Amino acid sequence: MRVVIVTESFPPDVNGVAHCALQTARHLVARGHDPLVIAPASSAAASAAAGATSPSPASFSPSPRTTSPRTIDSDAPCPVVRIPSLPLPGYPQVRVALPSRRVAATLAAHRADVVHLAGPFVLGVRGMAAAARLGIPAVAVYQTDLAGYARTYMGAGEAAAWRRLRAVHSAADRTLAPSSAAMKDLAEHRVPRVRLWPRGVDTVRFRPELRDDELRRRLAPNGETIVGYVGRLAPEKHVELLSGACGLPGVRVVVVGDGPSEPSLRATLPGAVFLGRRTGDELARIFASFDVFAHTGPYETFCQTVQEAMASGIPVVAPAAGGPLDLVDHGRTGLLVPPHDARAVTGAIRDLQAAPELRASYGRTARATVEGRTWAAVGDQLLDHYAEVLGERTAVVA
Repeated sequence: MRVVIVTESFPPDVNGVAHCALQTARHLVARGHDPLVIAPASSAAASAAAGATSPSPASFSPSPRTTSPRTIDSDAPCPVVRIPSLPLPGYPQVRVALPSRRVAATLAAHRADVVHLAGPFVLGVRGMAAAARLGIPAVAVYQTDLAGYARTYMGAGEAAAWRRLRAVHSAADRTLAPSSAAMKDLAEHRVPRVRLWPRGVDTVRFRPELRDDELRRRLAPNGETIVGYVGRLAPEKHVELLSGACGLPGVRVVVVGDGPSEPSLRATLPGAVFLGRRTGDELARIFASFDVFAHTGPYETFCQTVQEAMASGIPVVAPAAGGPLDLVDHGRTGLLVPPHDARAVTGAIRDLQAAPELRASYGRTARATVEGRTWAAVGDQLLDHYAEVLGERTAVVA
């Protein structure tokens, strides 16, 4: 099967859309399919692309059917077409693709059987339009609560965001939502043909055995309970809700990630340790070395970091909203608290700090809960969705 993944973000970007698109491409290759990715050029990728768009024959032999320029992403499992992009004003870590004829040309040249739209909003809209013109089935993956972001950054614009989302998802043959909360939101905004498709987790990389006593001594030299946050440092994540935890005796807050809110958070979270962006095996070691994982963002359609913490055997504190509602079993794998409630976050962390045996029990149950949620398992579910969409198109033509 030839699949073109049109994604709003792709590594080296670090976010849920980029990670899921990468895992999808890897699974397609592992199952013998032929994927190709179309993504905005990140600042790092744009620099690399300057010397990689026209590679020498020794470094790359293009498919005879593909004429659209490609870049060579060293960590990507398949070819990647990078579309020129600009940074989002006020949030340069997020880049927006510029209009380009490469999208339609790439779909045609790759002779795609299916177009996979990852978090479609800008580039994905063009991918959907191109797929419709070419008569190619499209599966749209809902991944980002853009209406919530509009509320956070502009104080308005929710209705406009939902109109755009509804337009592109309604044009798709199928929309895949990552959680029951996301499915409910889509249904309430009249998006048709929605099915559930959760996210996988790397249970080999993220595991309790990576707990590192030396790292824990460096982070909490007085034996404090380590409460960790991993994710973007941006207004919609509301990491400032951990300020009360910073004042708890015997608690050390550790923040992993970067973003525009970092300077203000350093002032808001006194005594917290900021580790910056960490990835891969190093991130897995950090996760396993936490005592509690705290997520504070109320706008998560899934929340991959919660699942990675659970795979690491760590109890979770998270808002009772969005994706965490499906992931955290309150009183068994962690504690759910009202969204935006700093006192509730602090109280949940205090309760877990005081109960090490309960933390251990939650952590063991959390690990057992996610052991079957591998990327291979959910990747095969995605292939089933593709097959059903192709079958429905064939039945209509017949």
